Amino acid sequence: MPTLVIANKCYSSWSLRPWLLMKQLGVAFDEISIPLDLPDTKEKVLKHSPAGKVPILIDGDVTVWESISIMEYIGEAYGVPVWPADRKARAMARSIAAEMHAGFLALRSACPMNLGKKYASRDRSQAVAQDVTRFSEIVREARQRFGAGGTFLFGAFSAADAMYAPLATRLDTYSITLDTTTRAYVDAILSLPTFQEWRSAALKEEWIVPADEVEEDAIENYRKAA
Repeated sequence: MPTLVIANKCYSSWSLRPWLLMKQLGVAFDEISIPLDLPDTKEKVLKHSPAGKVPILIDGDVTVWESISIMEYIGEAYGVPVWPADRKARAMARSIAAEMHAGFLALRSACPMNLGKKYASRDRSQAVAQDVTRFSEIVREARQRFGAGGTFLFGAFSAADAMYAPLATRLDTYSITLDTTTRAYVDAILSLPTFQEWRSAALKEEWIVPADEVEEDAIENYRKAA
């Protein structure tokens, strides 16, 4: 059985991605949790991967790091449908997954993942608004072209949905206004029993930002390397 090394479930967006996909696809695994921002965090992570970041998948004598690489490996090693079967849908799914990996920097910086908080709606920067607009464009196009078979981007849940799941939590946590189609997609992610399992565990963690109200840059410090 493979082992997935992750960080705090409350804050670690990158850890959520392969964890959620593996749960959704029924791939059994053990997990090791290494809390972020502690004196020995880096040392503990380096025991599992020279990259020094989570998530990390360990499967026998194979070690895989980086979320998309882990997802690709899971598909190959365990014969599960990580990507859409349709060639055109699969091309788009891989493209938007890579776009998520490298993009949406304004939204990710201004609105760090924090499952333990809920913030009131407020005006955001133009850069954040542009990221939200781009996300909505992706959702509408994928749902219109390929989403008829279910509630996710390409109908059935795929690696693309796992990549965008943390972004969906951010939009909810920070009460960002969305169009009807995008809101329905975000709700589909948040209502997944597997995501609810992750959130429930996150809210029980001991490694929580202690202040009742905390500045967003302080949260970012808690999730560095995640």
